[in-house]
Amino acid sequence: MTVNGVAGTQGLPVAGRFATLSKDIFAGLVTSIMSVAYGLSFAALIFAPPLTPWIAYGIAATFVTTAISAAIVAVRSSLPFAIAGPDGATAAVTASLVAALIERLTNAGMPDDLLAPVMIVLAIVTALTGLLLCGLGLARAGAAIRFVPYPVIGGFLGATGWLMISGAVRVITDHRLGFATLETLIEPPTLAKLAAGGAVALALYLALRRTRSPFVLPAILLAGIAAAHLVFALTGVTLAEARAEGWMFKAPAAVGLTRTWDLSDLRMFPWQALPALSGDILAVMFVTAITMLLNTTGIEFITRREANLQRELTTLGIANLGAAVLGGYVSCISLSRTTVNYAAGGRGRLCGMVVATVSALVLTADPGFLAYVPRYVLGGLLLYLGTQLIYGWLVDSARRISLLEYASLLAIALLIIQIGFIAGVLIGVIIGCATFAVSASRVNAVKFSFDGSEYRSSLDRGPSELRILADHGREIQGMSLQSYLFFGSANRLYQQVKELFAQWPDTRFVLFDFRLVTGIDSSAMHSFTQIKRAADDIGARLVFVNLSPELISAFRNREFISGDVILADDLDHALETCEKAVIAAHSAKDAQGRSLREWFKQALGSAEYAEQLTDYCQRLEVRQNDIIASQGDPADCMHFIVEGRVGIMVQFDDGRSVRVRSLGPHTTIGEMGLITRQVRSAAIQAELDSVLYALSFEAYERLKSENRPLHQALLGYVVTVMAERLSFASKVIGVLRR
Repeated sequence: MTVNGVAGTQGLPVAGRFATLSKDIFAGLVTSIMSVAYGLSFAALIFAPPLTPWIAYGIAATFVTTAISAAIVAVRSSLPFAIAGPDGATAAVTASLVAALIERLTNAGMPDDLLAPVMIVLAIVTALTGLLLCGLGLARAGAAIRFVPYPVIGGFLGATGWLMISGAVRVITDHRLGFATLETLIEPPTLAKLAAGGAVALALYLALRRTRSPFVLPAILLAGIAAAHLVFALTGVTLAEARAEGWMFKAPAAVGLTRTWDLSDLRMFPWQALPALSGDILAVMFVTAITMLLNTTGIEFITRREANLQRELTTLGIANLGAAVLGGYVSCISLSRTTVNYAAGGRGRLCGMVVATVSALVLTADPGFLAYVPRYVLGGLLLYLGTQLIYGWLVDSARRISLLEYASLLAIALLIIQIGFIAGVLIGVIIGCATFAVSASRVNAVKFSFDGSEYRSSLDRGPSELRILADHGREIQGMSLQSYLFFGSANRLYQQVKELFAQWPDTRFVLFDFRLVTGIDSSAMHSFTQIKRAADDIGARLVFVNLSPELISAFRNREFISGDVILADDLDHALETCEKAVIAAHSAKDAQGRSLREWFKQALGSAEYAEQLTDYCQRLEVRQNDIIASQGDPADCMHFIVEGRVGIMVQFDDGRSVRVRSLGPHTTIGEMGLITRQVRSAAIQAELDSVLYALSFEAYERLKSENRPLHQALLGYVVTVMAERLSFASKVIGVLRR
């Protein structure tokens, strides 16, 4: 790590470098004040009664965690100004884990020393969290966290906010928040303490809503402490009496980095209780991962700097492993402290190192100062943090998500509060999946629908065939499908097909284009079976287009694909096949046998013009795959196709060629090139053995000068052809915009 990693100052003048370092140190000191305030609150939350006698060890563990995580994140993070440490959400679930352990120990006969088992459990969960984060980072699987349904995340963090509020009440009053303790909580002395804590929380909310100054939070907490001592002095209450009445913390003994457990404690640890705590342990791991993702995303948004998610996961994992070894607990990248650091001017890695140094210095301080801090001040900070979580996830989210998702979010939060994290999350995932299925089923599986009268293949056809398709093209019905097809969306598709058959009972073909379909499940296969039965009832055939190998396998496994289901590689060839069948069913027997003169007579409106134009043309007979005209050649003639079919081929520099259009009998190619004298933009190649009549440029010039009425009639025919093509293109655009 270079000096540039510390503050990004390499290459700057000495004065500029000093100014940058000074800003980082100042921002780090400001953030340290907030970290100390948060740390004391989180220690009080986790080491709430009956662990209050060991709160000094909780304070030490908190600042060990802050020092280690802040230093490691400062050195390795892709966001050099990021600040890490214990976070509100992670502290709340950690406190829940500790409370569950204490309850198990109480049921089994509480030992005299509660500290050792608590610190062992904290070390285990912190190590497991570190391994999880490192695993996600090294496997580049961090993005998998983003696939957790939003209602599950919202319900989880909303319930975490409730746990924090419950913990705050316990810090302030020494009583749990619940119906069993309601009578105690409404007693006047207890209500007075809760009111004082609520006043601190309200002051924090109002002040932080108006200003983002980094000095607001510590100023309000100091004002709360000063107000308590002023009231005690005015009412004649001594500090000893205030502690006895539960307003103040008792003075903890100095412990520093004293070891909290040894091998004998490991042997005495009630390992049989650990499986019962697995739900709370997993909750800590899950909340840490989710909080890290959400906080990093928030930091990216506020600072407009992009983070490397995999690196952040690995870095935070290493920090948690270090904290587990040295007696700390889970930590996370902090959104609030990083934001304050950035607002105070911090931009380099020195900021985090300053926070780590200050936290290490706090370890050497006498924790007796806690005896002068009112309980309601730290409890009020916890009330504010918990209320923010509840408001952000359980109240404000109602504006951002649908009513169904919001109802799911509230249900998940209530389940977690009532039956615990793991059971609540498992049920929540089921609710989230069901909500997603209901929402996804509302997405129309049909991107757009069409029929053969408005959406045709790229094969240009003669006037008689075009008239047949205009009159009977609705016998070809098509649907372009999209997204993943499952029971909800596929059943809706079946209902649409039934309505289609009721409206057009003479349908011959139903095309389904699967190009945009990402997958299909077995329940959707049942809907396609119903669609096939409905098609059989009216004598229609199904045409499946652009089936991927996976979709072909899925249909074949259900023995769905048989001789009466047509498969096509692309939509264009599928439409061409269906059009051919419709034309064959409705055309006169001699329609294809019309001569050139008969075609010209119909196109030009006169037998005389037909005879004259024929005399100007030259007959060409070409074999399949013969090149009739090359790309880049002068457009020196137009061709009238009498028999067979030709393709318009665009050739690329790498030797590839792509067919962009085909032309069948009684169609024309090259008319615009002949008139405008442009170079051919594509080659003309015979797709079948064909008969064409060519009108060369020289013959066209003679026609124009010798027979002006014929020339006008020919131009009228060209305009008619171009108008038909433009009309068809407009219809296609209209279909695609549905």
